[in-house]
Amino acid sequence: MSILIKNGNIVTASENFIGDIFIEGETISAIGKNLKYDADETIDASGKLIFPGGIDPHVHLDMPFMGTFSSDSYETGTRAALFGGTTMVIDFILQTQGKSLRNALNEWKGRSDGNAVGDYSFHMAVTDFNENTKPEIKEIIEEGITSFKTFMAYKGALMVDDRQMIGLMEEVKEQGGLINVHATNGDMIDYLVQKNKNEGNRAPIYHYLSQPEVTEAEASERFVDMTNFTGCPGYIVHLTCEGALNAVRNATKRNQHVFIETCIQYLILDASLYEQDFEGAKWVMSPPLREKKDQETLWAGINQGLVNVVATDHCPFFWEQKLMGIDDFSKIPNGHPAVENRMELLYSEGVDKGRITLSKFVEVACTNPAKIFGMYPKKGTISIGSDADLVIFDPKEKHTLSAKTHHMNVDYSGYEGWEVTGKVKIVLLRGKVAIDNNECLVEKGYGQFIKRNKVSDKI
Repeated sequence: MSILIKNGNIVTASENFIGDIFIEGETISAIGKNLKYDADETIDASGKLIFPGGIDPHVHLDMPFMGTFSSDSYETGTRAALFGGTTMVIDFILQTQGKSLRNALNEWKGRSDGNAVGDYSFHMAVTDFNENTKPEIKEIIEEGITSFKTFMAYKGALMVDDRQMIGLMEEVKEQGGLINVHATNGDMIDYLVQKNKNEGNRAPIYHYLSQPEVTEAEASERFVDMTNFTGCPGYIVHLTCEGALNAVRNATKRNQHVFIETCIQYLILDASLYEQDFEGAKWVMSPPLREKKDQETLWAGINQGLVNVVATDHCPFFWEQKLMGIDDFSKIPNGHPAVENRMELLYSEGVDKGRITLSKFVEVACTNPAKIFGMYPKKGTISIGSDADLVIFDPKEKHTLSAKTHHMNVDYSGYEGWEVTGKVKIVLLRGKVAIDNNECLVEKGYGQFIKRNKVSDKI
């Protein structure tokens, strides 16, 4: 199958021009002006933007959590991502303490294999690093899973101590991988949660008040220091606040580089949403939403090159599942739905409102995730030989986000009634039209596991 896309405004992390793209099979064969190819299908993209398929490197599909599972499966979650212009996601495998990494990988493959609509890969979350786990790191990297996550929070469940963290960093560095971290101080949060519950404070706002900015700032600084000591490439997921970003700024003074991800919600939502009684449970996530001043810091961090990636931490739960915490904020499943909304919100709130350039938008939503996680230039850019993962986007079309129209498997929206400027019109995944006219044209099983290369701390 060959496709010729004509007269689109092609945007990459470094270029912006009007041109044509010729696709043969799954990859891009030619880029230029007035291309003269006989194609099986021709798409006129006049007046539209064309950018690489988005990569969301932080999602949780079919994830076991607090006795339930996140509500998007590999089928529904990757399909919803495609509707929003995200052609690839990276999900997190969670090791069960006392069991092997291989056991966790097999468990997640049982849910993903043959079910994904869009492309995907995995991070391996290590919750129990020991002499048995250590040799598995090399094996997992050889299978194309080159990033390993640790939790400095969720005490008693996922959290590792600093001893395990250092040991893991040394092994991951040795084998050519990268460490992701959930950087919040688990001991301090655990203390504050218990203190609030003992005082009878049970509403969702106490989820926020039990995770003040200092818990994230302190853990971020500790993680940055450990990566500096070990020399292991480091990546902080879902960074939310000024204090944490300042820890990264401090690291640059000693010429250290750390990758930073924030999420779309932290750029545009704030903690005032927790004041709505139990309705605030819709936005209970960890770390919680922060303050307006933190939004300004994060937008500035993107433009300064300190914040490299905008992801989602997509982890949806039905309202009935959120009600598990109706009388106890600590029992509200953490997470909210966003994988379908990320690209349109980032364009509308970022590019259309003049906060970031078009090329910066592509950089943080598509190109940097591919570079950091070992997929570039196969993914994340528009170049000859790259996978034909493309989004044709109307920059002027206005529409309203709502649970009534989204494709995520959840019965509410974190952005209900939000008017956005810019609409995903057509999405191609590996040379095939996957989304057109608000219809999905590929079946479950079309999505492929993407084997990734070894990584470094350079992009």
